[in-house]
Amino acid sequence: MADWFSIALIVSGLALFELIISVDNAIINAEVLGTMSKKARKWFLFWGIIIAVFLVRGLLPWVIVWASNPSLGFIGSFAASFSSDPAIKEVIEKSAPILLVGGGTFLVFLFFHWLFLEPKHYGLAGEELIQRHGVWFFAVVSVLLSLIVWLSIKNNPLMAFGAVVGSTAFFITHGFKENAEQAEKRMLDGSGNMSDISKIFYLEVIDTTFSIDGILGAFAFTFSIPLILIGNGIGAFVVRKLTVSNIKNVKKYKYLKNGAMYSILALGIIMLADSFGFHIPEWVSPITTFTIIGYFFWKSIRAIKKQ
Repeated sequence: MADWFSIALIVSGLALFELIISVDNAIINAEVLGTMSKKARKWFLFWGIIIAVFLVRGLLPWVIVWASNPSLGFIGSFAASFSSDPAIKEVIEKSAPILLVGGGTFLVFLFFHWLFLEPKHYGLAGEELIQRHGVWFFAVVSVLLSLIVWLSIKNNPLMAFGAVVGSTAFFITHGFKENAEQAEKRMLDGSGNMSDISKIFYLEVIDTTFSIDGILGAFAFTFSIPLILIGNGIGAFVVRKLTVSNIKNVKKYKYLKNGAMYSILALGIIMLADSFGFHIPEWVSPITTFTIIGYFFWKSIRAIKKQ
């Protein structure tokens, strides 16, 4: 019974996390879809969910586990997620710190970028002051990366490499997102003159870029690919529904993004702590996610009532 409860908690936590961090993606999708023909919108909403759930969110975790465990092989890394063989579990556990430190570095960088540089509704004291000193973002993450690498070298040189890969992944995906924002502006003001097919490809690329945040964060919950696929898949499906039905209502909850980013910080810290040998129980990540997002959801409701 406890196992089933743990699985339900992990899957629901994954689904909620995927849903909340994908709100920005849903808003972009809704705005671009508004410039497309009805036929193109239907094509994207049907085939897009298949690509988003089964291809992107199903394939990327598998590739990440394989890259962290090359000795298992490409097929073997997928089979390992279903296996109860102690020898296979031991291989995955030995490589887990490399994946965790990379994912944790990525998520912490993502949070600090939002905190220092991105426009936001200020939800906590000090956020406005920090954003006024946004130039310090680069100094903070540089010092942080140096510290993580220095500590990692003492444990395992491959962990240091994992941290560098995590920071590299952040800057690459951030570059794609920056480019996406510019492309979106051109599309919405009519200066882009993109065809519907081009817009569909654009949305799929953006969805893939945004999904990396959720997939890396998912490893703070579990290393089980089936659970990641189910949890992230549910979240992605709900996001697609929100894209066409209730995205305007979602925008009213102005502190949801804050909840998503503080959840990302918490999960990043959990991953980093776990990578350095501090055992964090599996229930901590979903409970932390529910608590943080629940607080900012309540804060959003209070703001709506005041208006």
